[in-house]
Amino acid sequence: MAQLDTLDIIVLAALLLGTVAYFTKGTYWAVYGDPYGNSLAASNGTARAGKSRNIIEKMEEQDKNCVVFYGSQTGTAEDYASRLAKEGHSRFGLKTMVADLEDYDYENLDKFPDDKLAVFVLATYGEGEPTDNAVEFYEFIGGEDVAFSEGASAEDKPLQNLKYVTFGLGNNTYEHYNSMVRNVDKYLTKLGAKRLGAAGEGDDGAGTMEEDFLAWKEPMWTAVQEEMSLEEREAVYEAVFEITEKPEMDADEDEVYLGEPNKNHLEGAQKGPFNANNPFIAPIAESSELFTAKDRNCLHMEIDISGSNLSYTTGDHIAVWPTNAGKEVDRFLSILGLADKRHMVIAVKGLDPTAKVPFPSPTTYDAAIRYHMEICAPVSRQFVSTLAQFAPTDDVKTEMTKLGGDKDYFHEKVIDRHLNLAQLLEILSNGQPWPKVPFSLMIEGLIKIQPRYYSISSSSLVQKDKISITAVVESSHKPNSPHVLKGVTTNYLLALKQKQQGEPEPDPHGLNYALTGPRNKYDGIHVPVHVRHSNFKLPSDPSKPIVMVGPGTGVAPFRAFVQERAAQAKAGQIVGKTVLFFGCRRREEDFLYQNEWDKYKEALGDNFVLHVAFSRDGPKKVYVQHKMEEAAEEINKLLEQKAYFYVCGDASNMAREVNTLLSKIISKHRNVPETKGEEIVKAMRASNQYQEDVWS
Repeated sequence: MAQLDTLDIIVLAALLLGTVAYFTKGTYWAVYGDPYGNSLAASNGTARAGKSRNIIEKMEEQDKNCVVFYGSQTGTAEDYASRLAKEGHSRFGLKTMVADLEDYDYENLDKFPDDKLAVFVLATYGEGEPTDNAVEFYEFIGGEDVAFSEGASAEDKPLQNLKYVTFGLGNNTYEHYNSMVRNVDKYLTKLGAKRLGAAGEGDDGAGTMEEDFLAWKEPMWTAVQEEMSLEEREAVYEAVFEITEKPEMDADEDEVYLGEPNKNHLEGAQKGPFNANNPFIAPIAESSELFTAKDRNCLHMEIDISGSNLSYTTGDHIAVWPTNAGKEVDRFLSILGLADKRHMVIAVKGLDPTAKVPFPSPTTYDAAIRYHMEICAPVSRQFVSTLAQFAPTDDVKTEMTKLGGDKDYFHEKVIDRHLNLAQLLEILSNGQPWPKVPFSLMIEGLIKIQPRYYSISSSSLVQKDKISITAVVESSHKPNSPHVLKGVTTNYLLALKQKQQGEPEPDPHGLNYALTGPRNKYDGIHVPVHVRHSNFKLPSDPSKPIVMVGPGTGVAPFRAFVQERAAQAKAGQIVGKTVLFFGCRRREEDFLYQNEWDKYKEALGDNFVLHVAFSRDGPKKVYVQHKMEEAAEEINKLLEQKAYFYVCGDASNMAREVNTLLSKIISKHRNVPETKGEEIVKAMRASNQYQEDVWS
């Protein structure tokens, strides 16, 4: 008996150790470190100076009197934070630093000196949520029992020494427009902090983000100048990064980064956890074309994540890390006069210990531009003003200055024509290179290339090791522009699909890509990815009815939802009514997954109902909203049975109209005023009964 007891203890101990190991993974072990930790990028002092989570200690250590915090999901807020820090230093002599909100703790903000300034640049993500890197800060500052280092309560106004500035990035097509910055501003004020200038708000939904930012910052700087007794000086460009060319090094040397995201990848050994700093180079198991139209493409891809420890649940997003098109890389190198030096090895070093080099080095001009810089992004008017001083001729400088100073002229000549930076410079100088532009300025002025997120179109219950993507390849032409706007990532994926299907020289839409990746690491058709978890989820009880509205590729997560429910029904579970409203142009061209819906119908029977709107098959355009009106009674009945309602797709038009229409349907069929219908829809949103996965 004693032996059995000992064995029991050993087994229990092993189980306990296993449980502890499982729940501490990623915290105490299997922790992924600084992606550039051992590269020359870290030798700028960032690694040495970056350990403390005490922001006041860090500011004192680095002799800073202004910190610009950012909460960013796609890189735009981080870009604005960098621009504010740079401008604060160059125009007003502030000693600035940029700080990622997740890198610091906030209990000691009550000790923030009254002669320093804090700036918060905060994007609102999804339905009024903080960005991933701002969650902890947001939960702390808005907590009911927020406690600071000196022990003061909220009633004691513990932040009365804190002077701050705020700018928010939002989208008016979402109900909780700019709620992140509005709430943080409210919390800081409640805690006694003093805001300088107005709280700024940029609107991506109206397409005015850049102009909103530029209009807000001038009066803000005036308020800061007065409060902190600053003198404005002539702004002269000061490089943030030192670029050292290394002609003695060969680009093929083992320590040179040719596009690898970090040291593990450089050494050829992928190591998890895989996340937004560390992608998994995943094989594309299969790919196909979903459209039959010759002038449009829609891709279906199966990404194999087996062996990566990546997991997803139905409704999540997959992030694809793109590569810039060779055509645009060539244009960028050429216009800067770097074409002959494209494979020159360069070391990039921050000239300030707090400057964050956005990619590992040593690298090459080509690799930095191809894999790390967002060279195809919309052009910033402020950046055009900065570049004017480096124009190749006085005439070009005059034109650049005019573009930078006149927002309507800039809109007409740049924004309306969908020009990226190299295209604009090429047009302005008639192809003459701009060799005087410091490469450091390009690293500062262009954000780091961002992963693109796609709703996963497969069920994790059905295929846990494969992730499906459904993506329309973006290609649009403005009549007054010499260039066609090409989706960076979707055209890259199209080229990968063409290569996989045996096309000898994949070159979608006249673009070309380095499909084999750095040092051929992506050959065999691989793509860098990570998974982002989402709150867009099926009800935990499969017997609950659901109503889904998803025109075009908005159907992606609903393919996953229906796929999952069909599998549950086959397994003998009780599955509730499953209603899908899908819209496309023509049955014969772009009816996505047409053959699959019948299979799901076989499994779900009458519990699956598909309403399809073909906008261009008949004499009148028919959209999902029209189909909803036809099925209004059915929709209301299901909602009364506590059905979950989902919308995926275009935020600015479709999603907004669906929201309004649902209020009207409820109002009409329950015989209540429209205002009451609106209140019911708002309550559905608040309880997660109404969920959106939308984009602008």
